[in-house]
Amino acid sequence: MNYVHGYHPRENTRLQDQASTLEELLHVDTEFPPGSRVLEAGCGVGAQTITLARTSPRAWITAVDISEASVSEARKKIGEAGYKNVEFRQGDIFQLPFEPESFDHIFVCFVLEHLKKPVEALKGLKKLLKSGGTMTVIEGDHGSAYFFPDSEAARKAIQCQVELQKRAGGNANMGRELYPLLKGADFESIHVSPRMVYVDSTKPRLVEGFTLNTFTAMIEGVREASIGAGLIDPETFGEGIKGLTRTTEPDGVFCYTFFKAFATKA
Repeated sequence: MNYVHGYHPRENTRLQDQASTLEELLHVDTEFPPGSRVLEAGCGVGAQTITLARTSPRAWITAVDISEASVSEARKKIGEAGYKNVEFRQGDIFQLPFEPESFDHIFVCFVLEHLKKPVEALKGLKKLLKSGGTMTVIEGDHGSAYFFPDSEAARKAIQCQVELQKRAGGNANMGRELYPLLKGADFESIHVSPRMVYVDSTKPRLVEGFTLNTFTAMIEGVREASIGAGLIDPETFGEGIKGLTRTTEPDGVFCYTFFKAFATKA
């Protein structure tokens, strides 16, 4: 998996800000039954893991990530929070060291967008589910970003991130594809719902936590890579970041849509 955002403290902070800001929107219906075994595939630094541990305190969660450094950070975060219902493993999502039908539920958040073969990943994870088990998947979609005042430079800066992720084998517009992906992996009872983040100045927590610290910070994070790849010139990229920041002023508006899917293994 090629993680276009990189592994560094700045990205760690952005992921934590994103998770805390969007918890109600994304996880109002995330809860696993007492006694169930849950696999979080691609836990990263534990930004979502801590929510799973809190909302399903009597479920047993196994959180896995390909990056040993991320697993270490996640383990530290969960330990500091005092949760005892999570174990961590380092592993490749395509070669996980578990027996077939080991889990009642699988949770995958912001992972498929980075994979060259997302359907293959879903098929592999499906083998680890018990019959009747559920798959929960959450992804964003950069094509859903729109804002006021509009800014051509901002749209070009966003497109740089989309292109870089594409070149790395991923898909920043993954959200809209969750239904066909799960269908292609032969899941049943698929239900996908859009989760729109709408931000204006009456929502200061979202202005700070999402527009600035999550989305704009993510785009800002690919500045050097975008310029180095010749996708954009420094001046236009800088204007793009200014355009995104401009949406946080009193008359500004920013919108973005995440997609959450539930599916079942027959």
